[in-house]
Amino acid sequence: MKTVRHFLADTDITQAEQAEILDLALAMKADRFAAQPLAGPRTAAVIFDKTSTRTRVSFAAGIAELGGNPLIINPGESQIGHKESYADSARVFSRMVSAIVWRTYAQSGLEEMAKYSTVPVINALSDDYHPCQLLADLLTVREHKGQLAGLTMTYLGDAANNMAASYLLAGVTAGMHVRLAGPEGYLPADDVVAAGRARAAETGGSVTVTTDAAAAVDGADVVATDTWISMGQEDEKEERLKLFGDYALTKDLLGQAAPEAIVLHCLPAYRGFEIAADVIDGPQSVVWDEAENRLHAQKALMAWLLAASGQATRVEAGLER
Repeated sequence: MKTVRHFLADTDITQAEQAEILDLALAMKADRFAAQPLAGPRTAAVIFDKTSTRTRVSFAAGIAELGGNPLIINPGESQIGHKESYADSARVFSRMVSAIVWRTYAQSGLEEMAKYSTVPVINALSDDYHPCQLLADLLTVREHKGQLAGLTMTYLGDAANNMAASYLLAGVTAGMHVRLAGPEGYLPADDVVAAGRARAAETGGSVTVTTDAAAAVDGADVVATDTWISMGQEDEKEERLKLFGDYALTKDLLGQAAPEAIVLHCLPAYRGFEIAADVIDGPQSVVWDEAENRLHAQKALMAWLLAASGQATRVEAGLER
């Protein structure tokens, strides 16, 4: 019996595995209904502890396109973690569904769910990481740049948040040179940086952490940012607007990147705050491709995990065509 593969953090897959998933995503984008590993239809549970737009739509549509049935469980509609333990919930879900997709708060909950689940568990966002978003981002970069390894990718803003952690870990997994820039007190945790540098040593990538936005953007091939005010931080809005002002992605700052640099933002975006309107709506922005690619990247991830876990053949998953 195969070991069940989960995707809880960006480094749960190797560089080769990441590339295989992205290859599959490109194939699925070209032929959206060719792979049917969830035909039956088999059910995948998609659990939301946090509100969502792109995650909800992309996973629901993706599961359906893979031949399955998306079971959406909205905030407050389940007993997971309060009336029933994560372990018991995992045991129950494993007998009824083929995959568990969970958008939640604590990474520890995902880890416990995965420990007791006999089907793949996917982190659709946690307080620590957003690895599915990064698969979409890397897919977008590959489409526009033709490669990942050797490119420089810069992230600006709250460099201590889940997006920054995933940019760091996923980027170096792909062999990219990742730069994170944010103010003091809002830089990535030491363990995230250490994990990134360890992975970079394997792939040829590198990690730079700085408080200098201009230095981080200088010559970059990809420039990314994210909202400065994530869910649960609304009370800090005024303080954060002042704190992160120097990290706003303006046209002038983007001008210091490579001439053909592309701009990423995972959305929702607040024009005039973390990103200028003439940047996100400008010719170097690829954010709408990035948003669409959530669908294709997550379909590929689900198919790959099912095949790697022995719950679908590689042919059904579209990995051998």
